[in-house]
This record gives sequence, C-alpha cells and structure tokens, in this order.
Amino acid sequence: MYTAEERDKLRETLISGARADERITSAALTGSAAQDAEDPWSDIDLALGLAPDADLSQTIADWTERMYAEHATVTHMDVVRSGTIYRVFLIASTLQVDIAFSPAAEFGAIAPTFRLLFGNAEEQPHAAGPDAATLIGLAWLYALHARSSIARGRVWQAEYMISGMRDHVLSLACLRHGLPPTQGRGVDNLPAELTATITGSLISALGISELVRAFRVITDALIVEISHVDPALSDRLIAPLRELAG
Repeated sequence: MYTAEERDKLRETLISGARADERITSAALTGSAAQDAEDPWSDIDLALGLAPDADLSQTIADWTERMYAEHATVTHMDVVRSGTIYRVFLIASTLQVDIAFSPAAEFGAIAPTFRLLFGNAEEQPHAAGPDAATLIGLAWLYALHARSSIARGRVWQAEYMISGMRDHVLSLACLRHGLPPTQGRGVDNLPAELTATITGSLISALGISELVRAFRVITDALIVEISHVDPALSDRLIAPLRELAG
C-alpha cells in the first residue's frame, strides 16, 4: 500500500515532467486533490493539454514508457472521451494514476474538480451525468430480466439483474438529493432512513425464495423513487412492476 507522501511525491514528479515537456502547454489537477479533499485512499488525477502541433499518440506513448520504466507501473487501460484519452495506470503499490491527454482545444474543466496548474484552459461543456428518465428505463428493463431469470432458475443472472435495479434506484435517489449519481459516489451520503429501506434488497443466498424477496423490496423502492420524479409515470408502472415482482 502506498503512503500519502509517496503519492504526493509521484504527483510532483509528474507535474515537473509536464512542465519540462515542450509538447505539453497546460496542466491541471483533477479529482479530489483539486478540491483539497484527498484521503489516504485517493489516487492521482492529472489533466495535460498538448500544443496544437504535438503528436498525441507519440506523447502518450512516451509518457507510458516512462511510467513503466521509472514508476513501477504494472498495467494500464484507456478511457476515451472525444479527442481526450484518459490513460489509467496501476502502480505496483496499488496506487492508481489517471492522466488525461487532451488536444489544446479540448483542455478545460468538464467538472468542478479542476484546478489549473499552468497554461490556459478552454471553456468546455461539462460532462453530462445520467438523467432520471434513463435510470428509470434501465431499472424497469432490469426488472423484466430479473423476473425471467428467476422463472428460469438462473439464479446468478437473477442476482445480477436485481443488483442492477438497486444500483439504478440508488442513482435516482442521489439525483433527487443533489448527490453524485455515478459509481456510487453519493450513496453513502443519502439519508439513513432511505438506505435502510433498500438494505432489504441485498441478497443473502442464491435461492429462489430469497431472490423473490429481494426483488419485491427493490421494486417497491423503485416505485417510490419514480413517484418523486414523475408521479404519472409511477401510477402507470405500479401494476406492471408489482406483477413482475410477484
């Protein structure tokens, strides 16, 4: 396990490397460090803006080679958003290092967690999170498949679908309470009385009766959350959802 001191030292090394690289004209802290909200488990999040004439692929390749050669990287993966490539490195110490490489025109804040270190940032549209209508649609779709999985005796698939319903219900609740709805980031800050009602949807064993019980609990919770967003839709969905859950 890495220490906060080791993490901070590596981040400063990377920032110094960015300042020294003529292909990089801007850099920013992103993630928790940008809001002075780090804890011992926080990772490193950096955004780098490249000069207009810089070769994006070659720059990423050079930085990747250095991460492996100098910083004990064991593997990496990419997430792509428009022209920006987010390369996510796993260090042997279990530290995660996320480096976003952006063309100059795409370098800028897409979320509040952005603190410019040097260079210039262009105004960017903020990344859109999930909307309530999509979450509701996915939740009832999972409910359909939960019902059929249980009927077919496919207990692992049923568990997957019921858990997927729960994830979407919790995301809806986060949206309603003004909390981050993605990747469970806001769930622990939901009111305790709300999460207490959803706790019953946790599955304790892969038996049909247990799956049916959990399915009914999360279906009731879904109906409640839909009623906060769209009461008319909730009224239309109550009967089919409860029929699905049995």
